[in-house]
Amino acid sequence: MSNTITHSNFNFPGQKKIYHGKVREVYTLENDLLLMIATDRLSAFDVVMPKGIPYKGQILNQIATQMMRDTEDLVPNWLLATPDPNVAIGKACKPFKVEMVIRGYMSGHAAREYKLGKRTLCNVVMPEGMIENDRFPVPIITPATKAEAGDHDEDISREDILNRGIVSEEDYDVLEDYTRKLFQRGTELAAKRGLILVDTKYEFGKTKEGEIILIDEIHTPDSSRYFYADGYEDRQTKGEPQKQLSKEFVRQWLIKNNFQGLEGQLVPEMSNEYIKVVSERYIELYENITGEKFIRANVNNIKERIQDNVLEYLKT
Repeated sequence: MSNTITHSNFNFPGQKKIYHGKVREVYTLENDLLLMIATDRLSAFDVVMPKGIPYKGQILNQIATQMMRDTEDLVPNWLLATPDPNVAIGKACKPFKVEMVIRGYMSGHAAREYKLGKRTLCNVVMPEGMIENDRFPVPIITPATKAEAGDHDEDISREDILNRGIVSEEDYDVLEDYTRKLFQRGTELAAKRGLILVDTKYEFGKTKEGEIILIDEIHTPDSSRYFYADGYEDRQTKGEPQKQLSKEFVRQWLIKNNFQGLEGQLVPEMSNEYIKVVSERYIELYENITGEKFIRANVNNIKERIQDNVLEYLKT
């Protein structure tokens, strides 16, 4: 759709390199600055969908910005400024090559594994007798390796992370501590909005000074799953699906259309009507999790708007 940004190739002052991720474009600038553009690309099963989702990048960027501000007293983060609705600028660092996934409920990937008869995930035991969307007695951390472009993230245990030297034990202990603190804060913030933070992932990096900081996004619909708290217990008792706000509805649509990112499978065509539905769902989550009405940015020429706003910021 014409009112989306799905790719960028800017040349900002002091620019050193560009990295094109699944959803974000990351520009490395001079003075240890990182500029991240949240595009409107939609990724599911580690595959980028052919069409962009209007306002998705703005939504992700603005939720992540608010959540960074709401958790900076607990965990230091990379964010310095957001000069444009789709842009965040912060401190450059060396990312850890693992994603810290934490699950408060047996949903999504964990539920799919459980249905296959598995009772451990990343060497963490999942209790017998659970049904999909049940709450775990204690949130479990199930890390994943950070995939290169085009590859799938893979589950990995704490033991394998340490044995393979991906992260030192000292650093990993910090990552686990930060992950639990952030998830607890996220749970509390969601509860104030009548939501349940079901599961999420956090990414961390280390600055050249050796400080471990939170990077990328936090508590967005791309990195997290939310249920509505109202009626949760009743739906569980009746064995009904939970009413949720997350990207899971896109995954389920893809599964129904015979796509799970497996070799040989073709991405189903998303009609403009369905893309509008996806966009509205993202806006719904924004308004629920932030408690604020979503204000649509001017999308007549997104790239020009981004360039103007970034150049203005870099002058200061």
